[in-house]
Amino acid sequence: MIESDVCVVGGGLAGLSAALMAAESGLKTVVLERNEAEDYLCNSRMTGGAFHICLTDILSDESLLEQKIMGATEGSVNPALARAMAVDTKRAVRWLQSHGIRFIKGGAEAHHNFVLSPPSLQRVGSEWKGRGGDVLLRTLAAELAKFGGAILRGHRATELVVDGGRCVGLRGSRGDEEFQVRATAVVIADGGYQCDPAILREGISPAPEKLLQRNAKSGHGDGLRMARAAGARLTELVGFYGHVMNRDALTNDKLWPLPWMDNVATSAIVVDGQGKRFLDEGRGGVYIANGIAAMQDPLSTTVIFDQPLWDGPGSSRFLPPNPHMENCGGTVIKTATLGELAQRLGLPADALMETVAGYNAAIESGSLESLDPPRNPRAYRPYPISTGPFYAVPVCAGITYTMGGIAIDEWGRALRGDGSAFPGLYAAGGSTGGLEGGRSVGYLGGLAKAATTGMRAGQHIAQQRKDQAVGAGTA
Repeated sequence: MIESDVCVVGGGLAGLSAALMAAESGLKTVVLERNEAEDYLCNSRMTGGAFHICLTDILSDESLLEQKIMGATEGSVNPALARAMAVDTKRAVRWLQSHGIRFIKGGAEAHHNFVLSPPSLQRVGSEWKGRGGDVLLRTLAAELAKFGGAILRGHRATELVVDGGRCVGLRGSRGDEEFQVRATAVVIADGGYQCDPAILREGISPAPEKLLQRNAKSGHGDGLRMARAAGARLTELVGFYGHVMNRDALTNDKLWPLPWMDNVATSAIVVDGQGKRFLDEGRGGVYIANGIAAMQDPLSTTVIFDQPLWDGPGSSRFLPPNPHMENCGGTVIKTATLGELAQRLGLPADALMETVAGYNAAIESGSLESLDPPRNPRAYRPYPISTGPFYAVPVCAGITYTMGGIAIDEWGRALRGDGSAFPGLYAAGGSTGGLEGGRSVGYLGGLAKAATTGMRAGQHIAQQRKDQAVGAGTA
C-alpha cells in the first residue's frame, strides 16, 4: 500500500504542475507515470513550447482572453473555466518561472511571446531531446523531488477506489504486480484518449486506425475510463486538436509534426473521393482535420490548389509545405490541367471540374456562403483555382490531443452527473473536457491549459487540507 496525501496520474505538464503545487504546500505527493523510461514520452515533452490562449498573448487583458475563449468555441465551454484560464494563465507562467522554467520570445506573432527555452528546433520531423518541453519536465521533476514528491515510473493506474462517495485512492499495476494507493485526493492528468481506438470511435472517427498519431503516443484514456467507471461525468467525447497532414506521414516520420497542410487547405478546397467539397475550409485547419477524421474513409480526401496558392500560403509561415513537403518525400501531384489532375488522383474529372468551377464563381461573385457546404470567407482568404499548373496533395488527419474528457469545475474538481463536485477527485490538462471544442472545434492551447488547470487543482487540494486543519483546530 502506497500512502500519500495526493496521488497524480500522469507525469506531463498538467500532472507535474498539480503535484508540485501540492508538494510545495506541504503535502506528501506521488506521481504515477505509466511509461517506464526516465525521459518518458508525452505531448508535453515533444511540444513546440508556445504558451498562449487562442493564439493570443497570455498577458493580454483578462476580459479579452475570456472573449477569445468564448468566441473560438462559440460559447460552448464552461464560462467559469474560461474565466479561470483568462485570469490565471499568466500566474501559472510566473509560477513556473519561479521554479526555474525559462521562456523566450519565439517570434513576431503574439502567441510566440512565451516559448519554452531552449526552443524546439524548427525542422521537419521530431526533435525533442534537450529542447524546451524536455527541459521543462526534467526541471519540474527535480523541483518536485526537492519538496519530497516522487515520480513512480512504470506504474499504470487502472481503477479508482471510492468509499462513501469519496475518491480515496486507486489501484493499478506494475508489470505483473498490482499495487494500491491510499490518498486524500487523486488528480487524473494522463493526457486524453487519442491513442485509444475504442474511445475514438465514440465521437472522433469511425476509422481511428486511419488517423495519424501526431503525438507522443501516450494518451491511452486510462484516466477517462477510471473516472467514468467511478461515476464521474464526462463532457461530449468529440473534437481534437490536430492538423491536416500529408498522407505519406503515416509511413514517413520526416513528415510530422511538420510540415502541415493547414495553410494551403484553408485557402483552397478539400475534396472527397467523388471530387466534391464536404466541409467549410474557412473554419481553419483544426476544423478541417476533425472533418477529415469523421469521414467514413479518412484517407479519401485531397487538397486541390494552383500555383499562386502554392507560392503564397503554401510557402508562408515556418517550415511551409512548399518546399519542405516534397523535400521530405511527401506526395505533391502537379499537372498542367485539372482533367489530368483528376486522372492522376482517380477522381471523376467532371465532378472535380464542376466543384472547382463553382468555387471560383463564388469567389468572383462574393457568394461563398451560398456554396454547398457554405464557405466562411472571413478568417482565411480563399484563393481561386485557375492558374496552372494545378496541384493536389492527398491528406490525412493528424491528431495531437483530444478535447473532450472529464468534466471539471474551475478548480479542477471532477463533477458528478448532477453537476456536484466529486469529493477527492480532480482532473487537469488533456484529461479534461469543457475548455475547447464547439462547432468550429475551437483550440485554446494545450500548454496553457495543462499548466493552469494543474496548478489550480494542486492549489485547491492544498487549500482544502489547510481549511480542514483549521477546522479541526477550532473544534
